[in-house]
Amino acid sequence: MSKMIGILTSGGDSPGLNAAIRGVGKALLGQYGMKVIGFRDGFRGMMENRTQLLDSAALSGILTLGGTILGTSRDKPYAMPVAGKLRDMTDVIVDNYRKHHLDALVCLGGGGTQKNAYHLMKQGLNVITLPKTIDNDVPLTDVSFGFDTALGIATEAIDRLHSTAHSHHRILVLELMGNKAGWLALGAGIAGGADVILIPEIPYDVEKVAAAIMRRSHNGQGFSIVAMAEGAISRQVAANLAEEGKNKVDKKKKAPKLQAQERVAVSKPGNSLHLAQQLEGLTGLESRLTILGYLQRGGTPSAGDRLLATRLGTACADLINKGEFGVMVAARGDGIEPVALKDVVGKRKTVPLDHDWIESARSVHTCFGD
Repeated sequence: MSKMIGILTSGGDSPGLNAAIRGVGKALLGQYGMKVIGFRDGFRGMMENRTQLLDSAALSGILTLGGTILGTSRDKPYAMPVAGKLRDMTDVIVDNYRKHHLDALVCLGGGGTQKNAYHLMKQGLNVITLPKTIDNDVPLTDVSFGFDTALGIATEAIDRLHSTAHSHHRILVLELMGNKAGWLALGAGIAGGADVILIPEIPYDVEKVAAAIMRRSHNGQGFSIVAMAEGAISRQVAANLAEEGKNKVDKKKKAPKLQAQERVAVSKPGNSLHLAQQLEGLTGLESRLTILGYLQRGGTPSAGDRLLATRLGTACADLINKGEFGVMVAARGDGIEPVALKDVVGKRKTVPLDHDWIESARSVHTCFGD
């Protein structure tokens, strides 16, 4: 009998998901004669046993489509909302895996998906994953599909903001995604020629940012572009959070009270609106905020993401055929390598402070607020 393989997409949508589904599916069907089914809406669809046959017709024409034809959700197998309560539905998911006589389950997603897949692997399922996220923060892979498309969209946004900033002599703050890692803001900021780049890895001093903008103004450059990751925070907030963390360890100490603005920064990292207001007050220059939001991860995937997703997908099919499971298919240099899921889970790829991108940005006098 032909082997049966299941596929699901989990977490946030991302450009390249359909290209990856196509790469895995077409290789399994045509190269190895296996059968493929998709589970709708991530792990929830697998729990509810909602499936879709992924035959040649279903895989045709999806390479250039954004989003995912399978749908997605952020539900976790071990903590899934059911009838108003969080329940561990792992056993139900394992039962459905068995009912469909699956030989393997392919999970496409970011850090949370890797963790969920690892959880199912420990239940005895043959699991293999592909790295997807526009934040580019999945560890042990050079790049995740979705990042290249988002980088292009964010860079184009900065390009378009330049004309308004220059014409009206304004400070334009652009908030980009990146709650814990600043790859997207850093890459787009460099490619788009942003004057200031603020990322989570480098807490900023707003007065130093304002001083850098004023130097530009005094040199006859009456506008500035600030590319800010949503997770970027000020040095003061970072210090208070660090102190608060220490106090949680020592329960005898009373946690310091955060100012109202700091509480906002904790609950919604980035706090780009407040930054724009601060810069206007400190510089006397009109300041405006643009939040790119979900535009960053929508639409047609770039050629780079289509290529990467197809390479990862077909390599995934090869590994399935070889019986190699419990791994994430990673991009390494010009090649593809499987890495153990246990080495991926619980880690995040953040921007090293000595990374070439940061060094290059500093060399062209980009301000990081430090």
